[in-house]
Amino acid sequence: MTDPSTLNLGLLLFIPYRAMESAVLDELRAQGHDLPISQARVFQRIGPQGTRMSDLARAAQVSKQTLGSIVDQLERRGYVQRVPDPADARGRIVTISPLGRRLVDLGRPVVEKVEAGWSARLGPEDTATLRRLLEELVRESED
Repeated sequence: MTDPSTLNLGLLLFIPYRAMESAVLDELRAQGHDLPISQARVFQRIGPQGTRMSDLARAAQVSKQTLGSIVDQLERRGYVQRVPDPADARGRIVTISPLGRRLVDLGRPVVEKVEAGWSARLGPEDTATLRRLLEELVRESED
């Protein structure tokens, strides 16, 4: 095992995230939904009201062409749908379909369990501090 004190902050943030992501994907797979990581990372960035393709490509850090291919795959599997963008007649918004909502519902308890484990290990005060600091880093990253 790698000594965590030798890792940069990016890896220290990524490794626990990857553990949670793996736990969710394992549960989805156990329930008959084998979602490749590329599809999962796009799917999880779709907002509750849907997300424009260009915004989704930027959030997932993939080209528009790559995103189009991944959204095609998710759409064929019934997890998402494309609807017209009311603000742009040429644009499309990717929304989560009813079957996609089932994935969200299956993953939510896994996320809660992982977070509960982290909280049990860190304690409520440190967990609250960690959350506050990470929220600040998210705000900084979006500026």
